[in-house]
Amino acid sequence: MTTPATSLDSATPASALPLVQHDPWLAPYEPVLRRRQQRLQARLAEISQQYGSLSKFATAHQRLGLHYDGRRRGYWYREWAPAAQSLSLIGDFNDWNRQANPLTRAEDGVWEVFLPDKEYQGRLTHYSHYKVHVVSARGAQDRLPAMLRRAVQDAETNDFAGQVWRPAAPFAWTDQKFRVANAVREPLIYEAHVGMALEEGRVGSYLEFADQVLPRIAAGGYNCVQLMAIMEHPYYGSFGYHVANFFAVSSRFGTPEELKYLINEAHRRGIAVLLDIVHSHAVKNEAEGLAYFDGSGHQYFHAGARGEHPGWDSRLFNYGKPEVQQFLLSNLRYWLEEFHVDGFRFDGITSMLYHHHGEGVSFGGYESYFGPEVDEDAVLYLQLATTLVHEIKRSALLIAEDMSGLPGLCRPIAEGGVGFDYRLGMGIPDYWIKLLKHTRDEDWNIYDLWYVLGNRRDGEKTVAYAESHDQALVGDKTLAHWLLDDAIYQHMGRHDTDPIAARGVALHKLIRLLTISLGGDAYLNFIGNEFGHPEWVDFPREGNNWSHHFARRQWSLADNPDLKFQYLLNFDRAMIQLIRRSHLLAAGPARQLHLDAENQVLIFQRGPLLLAFNLHATRSIPDYRFRVPAAGRYRIVLDSDAPDFGGFARIDDDYRYETQEHEGSHQLSLYLTSRTALVLELV
Repeated sequence: MTTPATSLDSATPASALPLVQHDPWLAPYEPVLRRRQQRLQARLAEISQQYGSLSKFATAHQRLGLHYDGRRRGYWYREWAPAAQSLSLIGDFNDWNRQANPLTRAEDGVWEVFLPDKEYQGRLTHYSHYKVHVVSARGAQDRLPAMLRRAVQDAETNDFAGQVWRPAAPFAWTDQKFRVANAVREPLIYEAHVGMALEEGRVGSYLEFADQVLPRIAAGGYNCVQLMAIMEHPYYGSFGYHVANFFAVSSRFGTPEELKYLINEAHRRGIAVLLDIVHSHAVKNEAEGLAYFDGSGHQYFHAGARGEHPGWDSRLFNYGKPEVQQFLLSNLRYWLEEFHVDGFRFDGITSMLYHHHGEGVSFGGYESYFGPEVDEDAVLYLQLATTLVHEIKRSALLIAEDMSGLPGLCRPIAEGGVGFDYRLGMGIPDYWIKLLKHTRDEDWNIYDLWYVLGNRRDGEKTVAYAESHDQALVGDKTLAHWLLDDAIYQHMGRHDTDPIAARGVALHKLIRLLTISLGGDAYLNFIGNEFGHPEWVDFPREGNNWSHHFARRQWSLADNPDLKFQYLLNFDRAMIQLIRRSHLLAAGPARQLHLDAENQVLIFQRGPLLLAFNLHATRSIPDYRFRVPAAGRYRIVLDSDAPDFGGFARIDDDYRYETQEHEGSHQLSLYLTSRTALVLELV
């Protein structure tokens, strides 16, 4: 649920939380908001007493796992497994002998063993493979360490093993001068998957993405790249959302150093890197993941049915457990510091926040956000997470994927919020898909369009997007494919006059411009959709004979001068550059100037720009008059009907439009051609 802007109600006391002062409908729930604040402060006090600070608490990865000790000259291996009966380190260094290197248990449930160089120097080396053998009440299993830094898969057996990763020299970063705050004034996010970023039918690499795809992102004007599937996951087709090894860089795409090269190169180009982080659940696999690691069933996850996600077939973290908080917070710090990432998109926030995980639930009233169905432990963890990230990197960007519309999710904790910077505007792509599936163009309701695109929680920043990976998954289609249907294969030649192709190209441009200009304070595009990528995304699996055909990006379509895809790309680049130059996304909500349902005309102002849309399928209107706030001369700075964008050049873009006075108001007259958007600014 979202709400329009509200002013301070006279009945709202000045002593109320700023969040409540801003939205008086929250007044009945202020005690809950204050309890959340108090619980956070109490937990922070406990952490400070035990560890010194929150940032020191988030250093479990520096102790647990396999680490080389230069002073002692050897490797320490430590593992938290309180319910286990015994642990031993195994690998090619000891011929996988389960009796050779047993661990000893400390009182805190952490097991450890030291392997000195004098005995293992020639055997336990860079590239060595290893696991940990765990004996518990459930029996004995060879497992991957919980804080494993690198997992590699055997090509023949498909078995994953840990791999010692200790290069002779550390990666040489050159991004010391990069600052998120300087590079990203308003986030323009390019969502991407490294593995499917090449046109060839294979898995792409970090190096190939850095050298081949980052230049395209930079040329498009995007200032953030949001990387999916970076944390190791055993099943490629999960899109990276069934994570097994939270501290391991997915070896499918290359080495940790190669990921660092990608991030360093992005920073060199002025692009921030956001990581798609999955703390909402974990893969249930035991051979690769954390499930039943110490045999208890409730080490990292809730016991019983509460620890199982009914829709995702995965395990659910127990966010109230100090060791789980430490594991996840350390994970955030690790990615920020070791890989210089600039923020996170938190996946599946709704699932975390509510015991019902948002499945089959309609969030119709404020009681939905503050009742017994809320997992207060998850709220606490998210507050700890946002506090930590902004403590370590003040300018880091935090984006929440939440479909519930939780009030205050993207407001500072001191105001009563949870501390995220942006929320995803998930209703916008759903609206576009629903409209294209069920409503003729002639029946589009521009009042509904204005409401849906502008309907977001006041005071909380939103990432607008017309489509993300969710809309492109197999079983659905990209927006371009919905618009063009078979014409996307048959009629995309540059000189083809097919009316279906013309309609699809025109509306694809208008949908993106409407979304970016009305929908939020940031914008997101999924890789390839800037040029109208066809079809859908389907990773190699048994059901498609392990084909990569739909798990790639057909860049050649955009690069081919004989096809219309170039026009969609040209428009995207012009649109993004205009948004950057005008700082439109930082300009506050759009101001409606004129809505005309009969002619399907929508005109509004945002920041310095005047935007006029004619969505009508056939009706072009000369001398269309409407009121504008400021008198003067206006010039066109973006015309969706321009030839470079595949349009019909029905308007003279060099013409200057003078306002006229009429009944005490300033009026402008435009020639509004069908399925066209004009963006103007004062000269």
